[in-house]
Amino acid sequence: MKIPLCSTINRVESSKKMKIKKATIVEYIFEIILIIVLSFMYYLNQPIITPKVIYIQKGSINTIITQLHEDKYDVSKLDSFFLRFIGSPQSGWINMHSCVNTKADFLYKLAHAKAALQNITLIPGETTYIFLRDLAEELNLNITILEAEYKKMAKLEEGMFVPDTYKIPIGITEHELIKLLLKVSYKEMHAFAIRLFGSYNEVKWFQYVAIASVIQKESANVEEMPLVSSVIYNRIKKGMKLQMDGTLNYGKYSHLKVTPHRIRTDNSLYNTYKHNGVPKVPVCNVSFDAIRAAIFPQKTDYLYFMKNSKNVHDFARNYSTHLRNIKHATKRNK
Repeated sequence: MKIPLCSTINRVESSKKMKIKKATIVEYIFEIILIIVLSFMYYLNQPIITPKVIYIQKGSINTIITQLHEDKYDVSKLDSFFLRFIGSPQSGWINMHSCVNTKADFLYKLAHAKAALQNITLIPGETTYIFLRDLAEELNLNITILEAEYKKMAKLEEGMFVPDTYKIPIGITEHELIKLLLKVSYKEMHAFAIRLFGSYNEVKWFQYVAIASVIQKESANVEEMPLVSSVIYNRIKKGMKLQMDGTLNYGKYSHLKVTPHRIRTDNSLYNTYKHNGVPKVPVCNVSFDAIRAAIFPQKTDYLYFMKNSKNVHDFARNYSTHLRNIKHATKRNK
C-alpha cells in the first residue's frame, strides 16, 4: 500500500516542530537555571555589615538565622538554605575579621571561623571606673566610648558587674563588650537571687548590693564579712553614722589611702562621715559572699572594728574597748 506523500510530509513537519519545541523548552530551562544561578551569585556577593566579632547562640540553623535577624543583621530564610550546604553554624564568638563581608564569606565564617579569646578578671571590690580603664588598656579599646556605652546601658553608676574571670573575644567592640558583661552579670545576679529568695526584685537586690559594697571594702577576708555587716546594721539601728573609710574608696579613688583631709573635704554621697546610712549607690562591684553577708549579718552587739597587726579586725561593743584597740594598733605601727 502506498503512503500518501502529504502524510509523510506532515509527519516530518510534526517531528521537526516537536524537536523545536523540546529545544525551546530546554533553552527556557537553561535560561531559568542560569538566572537562578546568577541571582544566587549576586545575592551571595552582596555586602553584609556586622561587628568584627559576633556571638552565636546554640540552636538549629533556622533558630540561629532567626536570632541574627532579630539582632538586626541582614539575613533571611534563604541563608538557612545556603548554610545547609556550607555547614552548621558554630556557637560562641565568631571572628568576622572585617566589619564588611560578602554574604558568602559571612555564611562560610559562621560555619568555620572562631574568635580568639582573652581572659579578663574583675576582682571583688574594684570600681567600675578602674575596671573600664583596665579593659581599655588590655583590649586596646577607646575608654571614652567604653564609658559612654556603660552609661547608656547600665542602670547604676556602680555595682553592675559580677567579679569574675571573663573570656573576652579579641576584636570585640566597646558596645558589644559592655553588652556582654552586663548580660552575664545580670544572669548570675538573677540566678543567685532566685536561689536565696525564690524571686528577683531589682530594687531590693541593689539595696543589698549597696550594703555589700561597704562590706566588701571594709572586710579583711570572707570570714569577717558577716561581722562587718552586723556593725553596719547595728550602727544604723542606733542612728549612728557608719564613719567607714572604705566608702571613700569609690571611683578613681579605689586604691588611694583615705586621709583626714579627704574625710573633711569630700562632699560626695559616699562620705559616711558626713551622711547617714549606706550610700544609695554601691561603692564598688561586689562578690556574692559580700551580698550574702549583707542579707544575713551575724547577730552581734558590735559597733566598732579596728585592723590589727595580723591584718584582720578587732571588733568591739563599746567605744572604750575600741579606743584601746586603736591605741594598740598605733603602738604597733610606730
